[in-house]
Formats: sequence, C-alpha cells, structure tokens
Amino acid sequence: EVQLVESGGGLVQPGGSLRVSCAASGFTFPDYDMTWVRQAPGKGLEWVSAIKSGGTTYYADSMKGRFTVSRDIAKNTVYLEMNSLKPEDTAVYFCNARHYYTDYDYWGQGTQVTVSS
Repeated sequence: EVQLVESGGGLVQPGGSLRVSCAASGFTFPDYDMTWVRQAPGKGLEWVSAIKSGGTTYYADSMKGRFTVSRDIAKNTVYLEMNSLKPEDTAVYFCNARHYYTDYDYWGQGTQVTVSS
C-alpha cells in the first residue's frame, strides 16, 4: 500500500522555524520527484519546493533563502525546513511523489502549519 504521511506541523511564532516531514512507503522512493505544495485558508494550491529524483532542489521565489528541502533515502523521508516564518506561510502543507518517468503520483494528507503570535 502506497502511503505518504506528513508530520511536524504546528503553531509557531512569526520569525520562528519548523521542520515538516513526509514519510513514504509502498513505492521505490529514490525514483520519485518529491514536491511540497501548500494551501492557505480560502486559497488554491501553491507550489513550494521540490527535490528531484536526482537530488536537484527547486524553490518558489518567496521561499528562497528561508526554506530548505532535503531527503533521507535510507528513511524514505523528505523534509522541509522552514525558517523566518511569516503569518502568510500559514497553510496545510502537502507532499507529492511523482515518478520521474511514468508521472504516476501520490499525495499525502497534509500537515497544518500556523504562524501566529
């Protein structure tokens, strides 16, 4: 059974840091491009960051310098380290896994991140 399970969300003050994780199972993790997207209250999905199967990383302009995506292949887990958080970063953060060749993809259930004083 394929699973993507996000964790690590929570409440953090503006300027604070948080690391969210996405644990994968049921598929060949190294063959998948991993992407983080988010959805703020009342808004659509926003692309945040990605790490390709080959290890190259990408960021949305508003996240560059604040967010870092990484993965631990041994643990089948991708991480999103978020620093200098702003209230506008408040959203549900989802991870997506997409096969580098077939484009088959899977989604996690999301984890809530709230930035508020």
